[in-house]
Amino acid sequence: MTWYTLLVLLVAAERLAELAVARRNAAWSLARGGTEHGRGHYPPMVLLHKALLVGCLLEPVLADRPFTPALGVPMLLVVVAAQGLRWWCIASLGPRWNTRVIVVPGLPLVTRGPYRWLRHPNYLAVMAEGAALPLVHSAWVTASAFTVLNLWLLGVRIRCEEAALGGAAPAAAQ
Repeated sequence: MTWYTLLVLLVAAERLAELAVARRNAAWSLARGGTEHGRGHYPPMVLLHKALLVGCLLEPVLADRPFTPALGVPMLLVVVAAQGLRWWCIASLGPRWNTRVIVVPGLPLVTRGPYRWLRHPNYLAVMAEGAALPLVHSAWVTASAFTVLNLWLLGVRIRCEEAALGGAAPAAAQ
């Protein structure tokens, strides 16, 4: 459980780093006339992500979940891959990446990096990490609950983003 706790704490530290980048990027976007959309879904999203980390730490202890290498090792690889995809998304969007939906008028859609193939690759990373991180230590209730609630919230979030980006056109070879 010690190594798993360290993993969850590392993911929490990574999330704090994301928030620092998001704050800086929000200031950049707002200074350029950006507008925030969908503020109402943001607090439940933050709460759900905090609950994921807490559930990852509590469920294995309270429910006496074992570490099963045949499940835990592949799920650890998924968590690492999800982190890689997330930071590729952040690098590809540059100062436009944010944990909030902030759109700067007049900027074309980003079509480089993973956005070349997927419209919302960051959400794929979030889904993969949210399902896999608890399963590293057999916390299947946390994985299931997060996945179901996250799918619902991502549906809300993606509709919000699509509406906010409605007028943006893809840019060629960005």
